[in-house]
Amino acid sequence: MTALLTVKNGTARRSPAPGSPPSSPRRRSGRERAFDDVPRWQVYLPLGLYLLFTLIPFYWMLLFAVRPAGSTSLVPWPMTGAHFSKVWNERSFAVFFQNSMIVGVATLVATTLVALAGGYALARFDFRIKGAFMLALLCSQFIPGALMLVPLFEIFRNLQMINSLGSVVIAETVFQLPLSIILISGFIKNVPVSLEEAAWVDGCSRFTAFRTVVLPLLRPGLIAVGSFAFVHSWNHFLFALMFLSEQDKQTIPVGLNTLIGADSVDLGALAAGGVIAAVPVVIVFAFIQKWLVTGFSAGAVKG
Repeated sequence: MTALLTVKNGTARRSPAPGSPPSSPRRRSGRERAFDDVPRWQVYLPLGLYLLFTLIPFYWMLLFAVRPAGSTSLVPWPMTGAHFSKVWNERSFAVFFQNSMIVGVATLVATTLVALAGGYALARFDFRIKGAFMLALLCSQFIPGALMLVPLFEIFRNLQMINSLGSVVIAETVFQLPLSIILISGFIKNVPVSLEEAAWVDGCSRFTAFRTVVLPLLRPGLIAVGSFAFVHSWNHFLFALMFLSEQDKQTIPVGLNTLIGADSVDLGALAAGGVIAAVPVVIVFAFIQKWLVTGFSAGAVKG
């Protein structure tokens, strides 16, 4: 008797004939067998310890932020918002938050646009100093930002940009560009050139083909680069401290430093300021986590 044909997931598969011996199961590889033989507790216990080690500092910060002053309870009850009100209204954290947001968004936009242009040039064009340029981008990652403070300060002073948020944006963008260009270049190399060539045949210019064909495929890479630039500029302390002197121009990291006095530290206000500073970063990573790993891994495949 002939075997019956069954259709599953759109593909035809021949069913075994009645009375025939059952087919042997798929043979698992050694790696799959080794992973399946590991007890579950040996996987979850290290992950749980690592998660506990990571979350305890955040819990401690949140505890001091919502616990009344003078309390020693390990449970945030009763809760108070006095520390948040103090840092937001009395310590000018509303101004610091606004300045940090301006610097972060401006750095994100500038870094993404320039890295997109530079990455496309490295991925699609061949020129004589291309290898040397890539080497210079890589070597620039070994230069600490502190070594560039004096030259940058002199440049911004001559340009009359000291105590301006634009100086911090430019400095942050310059230091974010090498890694961003390398990542975007690797991501563009994963997009076949034939897609652009087909658009050229249809009458599109190079810019139009890039905008309509290549750019939509770069979303994970652009999100990864932009989020990294935003988070780094949001948390960076050194440039804002050196280039911004007036209080109404300072950012959140510098504002947190002002809460540490010479003789005492207001732990409640400092913890509340830390919570305020962490909220935008948590929100950003909550929305872009599914694109972040894809963007960084795809940009690092080809170089």
